[in-house]
Amino acid sequence: MQYLALIYAEDGAGPQYGTPEFEGYMAGFFAANKAYEEAGVMRGGNALQATSTATSVRIRDGKTETMDGPFAETKERLGGYYLLDCKDLDEAIKMAELIPTAHHGTIELRPIMEIPGDG
Repeated sequence: MQYLALIYAEDGAGPQYGTPEFEGYMAGFFAANKAYEEAGVMRGGNALQATSTATSVRIRDGKTETMDGPFAETKERLGGYYLLDCKDLDEAIKMAELIPTAHHGTIELRPIMEIPGDG
């Protein structure tokens, strides 16, 4: 089953870019990437730009509306994701534990819905 591991943290939480601690933090992501590839579960993943770069789109009464910023104001922001193909939720949890942000933020695991007739 595929799981989307959504990586959330408050702005300013964890090691900051440009510091020696940040280098170690990123090394944790590189180690997770390697572990995912070796386990054969990695299907994709990316870091996201700051929430200030987001544009939200919706259609109301046939009219497209756009708004600067994320859809919802929250303390934690979505900073990136991994798409993992795991045998079950227990394996997905073990893989999520490898994501460094879990130490100061939250990793939300969401199963990918399988839609009959798609593909």
